[in-house]
Amino acid sequence: MADIHTYDFAGKRALIRVDFNVPLDKETFEITDDTRIRAALPTIQHILKNGGSVVLMSHLGRPKDGPEDKFSLRHIVGHTAELLGVPVQFANDCIGEQADDMSAALKPGEVLMLENVRFHKRETAGTESFAEQLAKHGDVYVNDAFGTAHRAHASTTVVAKFFPNDKMFGYLLEGEIKAVDKVLNSDEKPLTAIVGGAKVSSKITIIERLLDKVDNLIVGGGMAYTFVKAMGGEVGNSLIEDDFVPMAQKIMNDAKAKGVNLYIPTDTIIADKFDNDANRQEVKIGEIPEGWMGLDTGSETSAACREIIASSKLILWNGPMGVFEMENFQQGTKDVANAIVEATEKGAFSLIGGGDSVAAINKFKLADKVSYVSTGGGAMLEYLEGIELPGIKAIRD
Repeated sequence: MADIHTYDFAGKRALIRVDFNVPLDKETFEITDDTRIRAALPTIQHILKNGGSVVLMSHLGRPKDGPEDKFSLRHIVGHTAELLGVPVQFANDCIGEQADDMSAALKPGEVLMLENVRFHKRETAGTESFAEQLAKHGDVYVNDAFGTAHRAHASTTVVAKFFPNDKMFGYLLEGEIKAVDKVLNSDEKPLTAIVGGAKVSSKITIIERLLDKVDNLIVGGGMAYTFVKAMGGEVGNSLIEDDFVPMAQKIMNDAKAKGVNLYIPTDTIIADKFDNDANRQEVKIGEIPEGWMGLDTGSETSAACREIIASSKLILWNGPMGVFEMENFQQGTKDVANAIVEATEKGAFSLIGGGDSVAAINKFKLADKVSYVSTGGGAMLEYLEGIELPGIKAIRD
């Protein structure tokens, strides 16, 4: 494995796997959030500054049967060039004669973007012959796509074997690994994890692993009501997973046995239907009447979370406290976000990861006030679970 900090890029073509899977307006195809493109800029700029040329490869969306214009990377070429401050050439395919000729002709300081790698089914199948064709575009391979590091695809994993001594992490992927490792492996205490989201079932493995690491575990979102039911509370029409009530009870028992402060919300904002304009009131979380559902945490819970977060040195936030997409049910999530910002300002290290947490921190315009915002939802979850990600393993091997 090479090191981007010391590698000599002069006169070399760097084939960079970026994650430019950005949201586009369905009618104009304009980028509505360029966070992922901006996150890759330091790696690209470093290589160009040090005398290399760059070939960018990425996927966009989930095309099913070959090329679809709505998933074409041509829609993001112009904006990428604008952000980089240099022209970006575009190849109409990621393999083939035209793409090969364009990448072979690159001069130092030039940038080429390949068409969506997922226009070929061999990409997601991880076909070695396809990876070999992609490898023709570079003298060195840089993986800077943490968001796809958990996929054993041709462009994220298999291609690395064609660069045995010239493969490395980009700044973004390197930063992601360091941020998660800092939270999971640091000796600093106390470590607080806030785990929210809709379902316990999707977070069991993470919670079980975190119980061996954290001092405080705050449970939020829809999954909290399964814990409340396990405690004998009345949850009305709130989202619960009956099959996982015993698991919730086990998690509570394990937390107690391991000396972890497990905090379950004590109050909730309830609604008589799943609608921003629904009738709503604040009640104790175990006293939700029939016909009502919990959609956010209440003021008592916000105060308790703020106190726990304020005393923390390390903070991991994965999953919102409520249905923050609705204005009338976003206060609990906003309160947690602000508490994390306040703790960060006082010296805590805060890592925000998982799609909805990232969406929330961006919605509240607080992303620049926390320590690190992960770009990889599924990848970060699997990394937190202790799974060795194929895209990372391929570089390290």
